[in-house]
Amino acid sequence: MYLDAAGLVAVWREGLLAQAVLTGRTRGYTRHPQLVRFRAQPDPNAALTAYLHRVADEGEQRGYAFDRPKLPADVPAIPIEVTDGQLLFEWRHLLKKLQLRSPARFADLGNVTNPLPHPQFVITAGPVEEWERAARSPVVTRTSTRSQRGSSGRSASRRPSSPRTRT
Repeated sequence: MYLDAAGLVAVWREGLLAQAVLTGRTRGYTRHPQLVRFRAQPDPNAALTAYLHRVADEGEQRGYAFDRPKLPADVPAIPIEVTDGQLLFEWRHLLKKLQLRSPARFADLGNVTNPLPHPQFVITAGPVEEWERAARSPVVTRTSTRSQRGSSGRSASRRPSSPRTRT
């Protein structure tokens, strides 16, 4: 619902990668903090499958042809608790990305004050999740870039996390 085209495709791609992690088909990406959300469910694979089918639904509504055969058969939505602090954090993160990447989409969302979550998410009161790396990252300024450098002295490469608010 809120993601631009690049964001929606990124959520799909990263979701497929998460599926490969949860089914043991890859050794990369295994420590991505967003996996905590799905691993915490009684049936992580089913929770992720339901999530990705909703992402595919959104893609189809927009005219995209996501490769649904890459997913197991759809399952009933498994409610996933997400704190209101986490939802707000992810909303703000999305808005920052959209402001740079898709100014028109950013402008369209200017009046949204209470973003709706992904249909599978059940919102509970609480702070940003402890596993959210970006929430605890130091603020980077010109004088503090050393905190972002690896032992080689080069800037550390960080993939931006994908927005997880309702697609």
